[in-house]
Amino acid sequence: MCDAKIMDYLSGAKLYGDDFSEQQIVEWFKDEEEAYANLGSRDRSSYSYGYHALNHLHGYRYLPAGRFEHVLSLGGAYGEELEPIASRADSITIVDPSQAFTVNKVNGTPVNYVNPSPKGTLPLDDSSCDLITCFGTLHHIPNVSYVFAELARCLRPGGYMLVREPIISMGDWRFPRKGLTSRERGIPPALFEQITSTTRLEIVRQSRCVFPLTRRLTHFTKYSAFNSTLLVKFDAFLSRAFSFNERYHAESRWQKVRPNSVFLVLRKPVNAPQTWV
Repeated sequence: MCDAKIMDYLSGAKLYGDDFSEQQIVEWFKDEEEAYANLGSRDRSSYSYGYHALNHLHGYRYLPAGRFEHVLSLGGAYGEELEPIASRADSITIVDPSQAFTVNKVNGTPVNYVNPSPKGTLPLDDSSCDLITCFGTLHHIPNVSYVFAELARCLRPGGYMLVREPIISMGDWRFPRKGLTSRERGIPPALFEQITSTTRLEIVRQSRCVFPLTRRLTHFTKYSAFNSTLLVKFDAFLSRAFSFNERYHAESRWQKVRPNSVFLVLRKPVNAPQTWV
């Protein structure tokens, strides 16, 4: 890859992978298929979900009361991210490429697993889900625009989508990075806004989160810092305070002092057509 082209990606002007050929997408899919599980999530006895308080503060508390007929989780692994609302769901579908993650129920609600195609086309009907969650999954996918449009297609008019994704490069993905898969990279915030706007989903709420200091505090607690209500409120404060320093690819320590992720609460307009274009 020439220097000029990689700089377009590292600057956030373009999203690496979103313009890949079909063959390149297939190769990416194979690399990522079991990559997350192989980082340490394959053994459920030692697996612990670390974002319950964060998801509640920025997402779940903005959902309407009542039941959800069909909940879809993209990249939901063991389904633990759905525990806060599983008892309100009639059915749950988890789309995940890994064979390592299988559960029959989440808090008593039956779970159906679906393996995605490399391209990302979802084998679900239009407007078939009234709640979709996508927490830290899109940045593992090359063709983000296409997959996001697929999620919007499957969302029912009046339904909600909760999305949390990194908006930083996560380092230079051309080289190995400790604790990360070989392909994952964040989504530039301006491009993420463009992708969202093309689907015509309404933004109910948008917030920055996952400040670097908060993650470091995990070393001083018995559990993830993002499972602490107090710490995620502190994280939200720091993320707002340092949002002025937002930069996609950091090249100095100071440039790394900024929120790392965005949390979106999205809603499909009630008057949206049943077939989403």
